[in-house]
Amino acid sequence: MKKRLGFLDKYLTLWIFLAMLIGVGIGYFIPSSSGFINSFSSGTTNIPLAIGLILMMYPPLTKIDFSKVPLMFEKPKLLGISFIITWIVGPFLMFLLATFFLKDYPEYMTGLIIIGIAPCIAMVIVWNELAEGNRELTAGLIGLNSLFQVLFFSFYAYFYLEVMLPLFGIKGLELDITVAEIAKTVGIYLGIPFALAVASRYFIKKYIGDKWFNQKFIPFVSPITLIALLFTIVVMFSLKGEMIVDLPFDVVRIAIPLVIFFTIMFFLMFFVAKKIGANYRDAVALSFTASGNNFELAIAVSIGVFGINSGQAFAGVVGPLVEVPALIILVNVAFWLKKKFYK
Repeated sequence: MKKRLGFLDKYLTLWIFLAMLIGVGIGYFIPSSSGFINSFSSGTTNIPLAIGLILMMYPPLTKIDFSKVPLMFEKPKLLGISFIITWIVGPFLMFLLATFFLKDYPEYMTGLIIIGIAPCIAMVIVWNELAEGNRELTAGLIGLNSLFQVLFFSFYAYFYLEVMLPLFGIKGLELDITVAEIAKTVGIYLGIPFALAVASRYFIKKYIGDKWFNQKFIPFVSPITLIALLFTIVVMFSLKGEMIVDLPFDVVRIAIPLVIFFTIMFFLMFFVAKKIGANYRDAVALSFTASGNNFELAIAVSIGVFGINSGQAFAGVVGPLVEVPALIILVNVAFWLKKKFYK
């Protein structure tokens, strides 16, 4: 029997649209709302929003079983192509798409580049389950990707924004960001929830048990990600009430390169995996891990470095809006590929 998407996940695109509309409505009809929101700021950090972003990152990280990571080294070929395509090809492909489609919109362009260097560690579990991929392999890949993000995201972001953009002739953006600044943001919005997730997973399993952790705790904390994401979107869009006419067109501008990215990464990984002898379940696990992105991290870093009202943060929010329908289509494509190439 085929697995089905849960109610909240199935209509995620709708929830995001509604949150956008509510936010824009608040900003448009209650102009004083921006002053109220900014009154909770300390320096460039909005305190309630920062707490919300940390909460948004926590539930997906609690689901990662790091005991599966060593299993990856039993399949060195799969580990090798996963690393090359996810961490080298993927970020560079998104960089090319961002600079091609959004060169005239520098904030959206840099926001898309940030998305490209954050491989998925949450929704990939859902897509893999729906497409009947290898659950253990997915768990191992997610564990590795989350560790890589903690260790290397700051350097990747600095490299692509401060080194690659000028190298490709895109100058004058005056981003003026440092590795330390990005590392501080990653430390807050990924490091804190990462440490809390690892600790809670270890202590709950040790003192209360696996069954309670999996059947009670995980279902209890899981909706927090969606609630925090929608809260972030409402706040962000309440500051954009005056942009009510431009927003739909900007969503489309950002969506086009994202859809191209999802599609290329999925097919590239699938056929490379097949070429080296991977079975269907492994090929699908690799493909969805490569094609999805960690939008929660991209949003958190964009807000932390560039601010809640930045185009970079807006680009991050458009990500999950586009990802859900696009990857649902790719789940069906996966089954078609299975019939065609794995008879």
